[in-house]
Amino acid sequence: MHTANTPQRSLFLLASFLTQCRPGSCLACLIVFTATLATASTALAWGRGHRDITEGALKALPQWEKDLLGEELDLLGRQHCIIPDQVFTRKETQKYAMMDSKPNVVYLVELHLPPAPAEAYEVLRYFMAKAVEELKAGRIHEGACYLGTLSHALEDWGCPAHSVPGDNMFTLMKQFLPPTEEYRFVPMHGPIEGGVFTVDLGEYQPKLLGTSVEEAAYNLLHRVQESTIRARAQVIPIMQALYDQNEDASNLAQQQAGQFDAAVVADAVHTVLSLAQQRFDPEAVTSLQQADLSTRIPLEAPNLAIPQSAFFSKPYWGHATRGVALREGKVSVPIRLVTSQNALGDAPLKDAVAVGTRAVLTYMVPLGVYDRLEVWAGLHADLGTSGNVNFEIKGSDGKTLAKTQVLGDQPAHLLTVPLTGLASIQLITTAGSTDSTSNYAVWAQPRLLKSKK
Repeated sequence: MHTANTPQRSLFLLASFLTQCRPGSCLACLIVFTATLATASTALAWGRGHRDITEGALKALPQWEKDLLGEELDLLGRQHCIIPDQVFTRKETQKYAMMDSKPNVVYLVELHLPPAPAEAYEVLRYFMAKAVEELKAGRIHEGACYLGTLSHALEDWGCPAHSVPGDNMFTLMKQFLPPTEEYRFVPMHGPIEGGVFTVDLGEYQPKLLGTSVEEAAYNLLHRVQESTIRARAQVIPIMQALYDQNEDASNLAQQQAGQFDAAVVADAVHTVLSLAQQRFDPEAVTSLQQADLSTRIPLEAPNLAIPQSAFFSKPYWGHATRGVALREGKVSVPIRLVTSQNALGDAPLKDAVAVGTRAVLTYMVPLGVYDRLEVWAGLHADLGTSGNVNFEIKGSDGKTLAKTQVLGDQPAHLLTVPLTGLASIQLITTAGSTDSTSNYAVWAQPRLLKSKK
């Protein structure tokens, strides 16, 4: 459990810190302490919860993975998972929380606050790769330390206290949810991340996220984005519970976030150990043959929520929606497409994204993992019968990979494009005529597919 940095706690920490100083070095110690305390107050999350979440995740691992970690299993749950919070006090661990791309940066903020998706992917890919490299070489301690840093980042990104973009002290949130007098002037980061809860994944079986580091990081990014969104759902309940002095309600909300965090960490650790040993369950490998883009958050939403700048204007003012189109922007209608030979069946399509014109959806693509993109482009079977839309797919190099025009009385078109050398793809819709009132466009079953072997 992390306790808020009250004046009394700060004095206690200072006294404890200075007792460890060498004679004549108190000024230097005080400078380091001040930097450490400032860092803790702005980015430390979960506190004791890190250990509870990591230990809960590790309990879910298969026995062979526990055996592989050996004595490091316990250290990972008790000590390695807090390495990024101790880079100033345990300098021997600094290297496990640093990146080659930022050689002079000891404290990486992105290990604590969720960065934009592209940067988040690089963080995950880097620390997964380092852990796999060390474990493959039989350096279990070093690999476990990198796993600790990876686990810490995942847990912080899924912590309610770190989930609100640009409002780490919740001064803006307090305007939406005015505090009681007790919390009127108190920065809310510490109280929001405090709490006592247990983590028990029960019979949960960790999921394999990839058979390469690039694929695993890509799928882990998706998992931890879910974690961040779930954490946001607990912010208001926690704040309200704090205002009401309802400790049980606050702890319960913390646990909701912590439980999901633990499952994500379990998936990550399981995947890294599987990669290091090249030991994969065949059924898990089969499930990884494709990725459903309709579930992924486009890069137009760097904070995981579609910003107004990414809205389309026709046939209504709105944003992309999965599984439903919005009649006149108000009434949800299940997505259906007309296809040749009824290729998609008659049932509503949940794995489809409804958009209008003009709309751009950009999706990250991990290099060297997938062979091609397949997607159906068409107009909603009920709402788009008078529509006229141009569908275009572009690569990260800006080149058009596919383009087609679909009229309301035409069946949807299946588009297939190669992904070699591409780091992202764009799905673009534009109006095919001056009348956009029926441009209920649909990208259905967008799939990143591996090569057929």
